[in-house]
Amino acid sequence: MAQLSDAVLFEYLHIEIVGYIHRCADENEKDHCIAKLESLGFRVGQSLVERFTRESTRFKDELDTMKFICKDFWNSVYRKQIDNLRTNHQGVYVLQDNKFRFLTQISNGKQYMDVAPKFLAFPCGMIRGALANLGVNSVVTAEVSAMPACKFQIQIQRT
Repeated sequence: MAQLSDAVLFEYLHIEIVGYIHRCADENEKDHCIAKLESLGFRVGQSLVERFTRESTRFKDELDTMKFICKDFWNSVYRKQIDNLRTNHQGVYVLQDNKFRFLTQISNGKQYMDVAPKFLAFPCGMIRGALANLGVNSVVTAEVSAMPACKFQIQIQRT
């Protein structure tokens, strides 16, 4: 029962944070709101992955790191695994969640497609923060073509 209540609280907290940040901004600051949500998510992702990997060994390669994000990290945060992981083996990964928790509440049709990006900024930041703490610099973007499914594209930044 504690896990269900934790999931509901996390979902409610996310909705309230998104609402608060967007209520405090005027029309000219919408991009700033998305960046602020992504930044908050980055810090949360860094902290969570540190806690989740405290007892584990280092991953042997980038693909193992991505598998960890798709299975263990996603399951710990959203109570399910990513539905599909694809890669071009050149530093681009696509994670697909066919029923993303933060979109199910607003997914009554296409009329809400325009508000989906503000609900995906925080998870994009979480993924980027988790990867950064695991030594993988990346750019994470999200795409929604049919609610509540979404894809997170991760472009690895090589130095």
